Amino acid sequence: MVTELENTFSRENLFEQLDRLEGEVFREVSRRRTLRLSIQGKSYFLKIHRGVGWGEIFKNLVQLRLPVLGARNEWLAIQRLTDAGVPTMEAVLYLEEGGNPASRRSAIMTRDLENRVSLEHHEPADAVEKWLLTTRIADMARRMHQAGVNHRDFYLCHFLMHEDEHQDLRLIDLHRAQIRSRVPDRWLVKDLGALLFSAFDRQLTRRDLLRFLRVYRGEDWRTSLRQQRGFWRRVMSRARQLYLQDHPTLPDALRELTEIP
Repeated sequence: MVTELENTFSRENLFEQLDRLEGEVFREVSRRRTLRLSIQGKSYFLKIHRGVGWGEIFKNLVQLRLPVLGARNEWLAIQRLTDAGVPTMEAVLYLEEGGNPASRRSAIMTRDLENRVSLEHHEPADAVEKWLLTTRIADMARRMHQAGVNHRDFYLCHFLMHEDEHQDLRLIDLHRAQIRSRVPDRWLVKDLGALLFSAFDRQLTRRDLLRFLRVYRGEDWRTSLRQQRGFWRRVMSRARQLYLQDHPTLPDALRELTEIP
């Protein structure tokens, strides 16, 4: 617990104290609640996890997926990304109780990222800003993946930009993030395909994609395409698949944009 909250909560029954807090509820289901609240004049986000239950655990295992059991993923991912130089949320409190994975309770509180807008709702003012944002996003993606983290919800809506300092981006929503020593290629493909899909309506050009590729791989884009052509084809295919989940056909412009000979 950080110093600024030491006089707000007692150590005894801390989870119950957190679970009773009230604020602006962003999401509430039977076992999880997310809300924004104010403490001593400062704004925070609080996520409460009350245990996922054996049903959810078995469902994920049957689907060959590791279940997300609580706030630990987000807590560890924030630490890993911070160490890797990826701007993200700042956690001020983390709590986990119980040994039973089905009933384990946890909570995480982060400082509210105020005065920010999602990139999903921001249109670059000109080509220069678009270039700068593309470069910054590619660098953040590179650092995240090199640090062994894959996001699993890697869309533009989870990049928050400061309203006055457009290069000040923060990556959020790490609830489902996976952390390893090295991210397997199939998860890299899913992250990068999701990011590309979320940018399909941003008037992307081939030059934008090549700029991203150069920064993300840290080498000349021609070299990357020559040596990793199969990988980038899978990324483009993933983006097209996501688009076709909600649309009957792929427009010719997007088909041409995502073609890698």
